[in-house]
Amino acid sequence: MSISIFQHTQKSYSEAVFARLGRGRQHAMQLYSEWFRQGSIDGIWNVVEPQAVKLVQEMAAATDFSLPELSGDKMEAETVKFLLRFSDGLESESVLIPMEAGKTLCLSSQVGCRMGCSFCETGKMGLIRHLTTREIVAQVFHARFKLGALVRNLVFMGMGEPLDNYEAVMQAVKVLTDPTGMGFGPSRITISTSGKVEEIYRLIDDADPALNLAVSVNAPSDEVRSKLMPVNHTWDMAALKEAMRAYCEHPRREILVEYVLIQGVNDALEHADLLAKYLEGLRVKVNLIPYNPQRRDRYLPPEDSAKEAFLQRMREKGYQTLLRGTKGQKIMAACGQLGNVEVRRELIKKRLVPSLNNFPQNEYSRT
Repeated sequence: MSISIFQHTQKSYSEAVFARLGRGRQHAMQLYSEWFRQGSIDGIWNVVEPQAVKLVQEMAAATDFSLPELSGDKMEAETVKFLLRFSDGLESESVLIPMEAGKTLCLSSQVGCRMGCSFCETGKMGLIRHLTTREIVAQVFHARFKLGALVRNLVFMGMGEPLDNYEAVMQAVKVLTDPTGMGFGPSRITISTSGKVEEIYRLIDDADPALNLAVSVNAPSDEVRSKLMPVNHTWDMAALKEAMRAYCEHPRREILVEYVLIQGVNDALEHADLLAKYLEGLRVKVNLIPYNPQRRDRYLPPEDSAKEAFLQRMREKGYQTLLRGTKGQKIMAACGQLGNVEVRRELIKKRLVPSLNNFPQNEYSRT
């Protein structure tokens, strides 16, 4: 079996090559850096010494450089949504978002999601499968070298719950932050979670303190949050706050609190007051996200006046608070819009996945 370069850091790749060929650690490191910095190994033949050409050819032949197929893209203004099709025919969606300097790439970690948040299109798919580290890293490689994007920041806020695919995501972070390869600083990567408390505690020990954590709170009380997010039945807001408090004990760490504003559900000033009370004692920033329409809507976006009032009240309470602008809504690329429920219906017809009624997304719900 070939060595998938997208699964590895430079060190682990060189060890894998050595285990396969019995030599070549240093040249494997050189090949690794060439691939991830230039997007190909074409240039390595200009720098490798003549007596090592055959060795490098052998290690290249032993390496899997293959990428998932770029199966389509859509663009609204400067926001680009692109799809990758994998060998099993399933697809993930990723979004390039324009920023003042460069692009932010919104990464997917799963096809579908089992968390079942009622305001999220992906959640309506259920979990179809986890993405591998290779498939996660390939999204960045495609964006940088195939689409030519100057990607400065990475956010795991696309399809799926990143901490539900913990090992693959954390290995992808190691690959993406390898200074000899992609070279992203940990401070330029954000992992978002709907509130998987056990994995937040794992991050305390595993993650570089500069890595950013975003937590989708989305409600000021258990009553409201449980209606929006089934995960709250397993880990309520008190348990979530304790995990966030523990995470913030490191002086370099703070949390980005994500809060989707939904008209008549969680966007009143009384909700802002309760949210401010809940966040007391935590080192946080607050990111307000107006609800984006779904294919079959249950909710309405907040009124402009409600958004501004909520923003100002949180600032008055002493919280650094931003109101996220909407980008890519028309191409279903905005927050909460990724995914295609029809994919699951087709797979059910082919008996490749169970129906939603029996699917593991419901393990987070208590009836």
